[in-house]
Amino acid sequence: MCVCARVYIYLLVACSESAGQAKKMVRGKTQMRRIENATSRQVTFSKRRNGLLKKAFELSVLCDAEVALIIFSPRGKLNEFASSSMQATIERYRRHTKDTQTNNKSVEQNMQHLKQEAAAMMKKIELLEISKRKLLGEGLGTSSIEEIQQVEQQLERSVTKIRARKNQVFKEQIEQLKEKEKVLEAENARLYEKYAGKPLQVLNKQREILPNTESDPSSEVETELFIGLPETRLKAPSFK
Repeated sequence: MCVCARVYIYLLVACSESAGQAKKMVRGKTQMRRIENATSRQVTFSKRRNGLLKKAFELSVLCDAEVALIIFSPRGKLNEFASSSMQATIERYRRHTKDTQTNNKSVEQNMQHLKQEAAAMMKKIELLEISKRKLLGEGLGTSSIEEIQQVEQQLERSVTKIRARKNQVFKEQIEQLKEKEKVLEAENARLYEKYAGKPLQVLNKQREILPNTESDPSSEVETELFIGLPETRLKAPSFK
């Protein structure tokens, strides 16, 4: 390829790139503000209106959506599109808006009620904290004599209730110990009957009737000395 041809091709490529860049610069981002030129404004309105109507139609068909579009031109001309009935869609919109407003109002009322309850609860907690400190003997510097007497009476009532509860617990524990004692006595009697062969009452009577073996002179203790095997004990002579 000759040098002239190469230069010509290079110029064509450069021109095409320059044209593309110029086209991109011309198609720059449209600024969102009112078009001052009336002719350009009317042309832009017509193009974008048709595009908007087309998109609304496609949305209703492709997505099975209920679409209603109302457009008023700068001169007051009405342009509209409805996938079903414009009046029915408007009524549906009004009902939805009314329900939404009602729900929002109900939510606001509930929130206001909850705020009031929270404020009242905080006030009660604060009063309880003050009463608790007074019962602990704290924060009495600004209390009047009547308030101090009320705290004293409340403490006395509390002590009385605590003592009554303590006595009741002691009685319950004593009753439990008595029941446990009865169970242990019954278990002891059962064991005596099982291993001694006689009831516990009979054994106690026999012990009372039998004389003391230590004071009985007839009781003898074998003190013989024996040397040899156990089996020869009866035959061997005894040494006294």
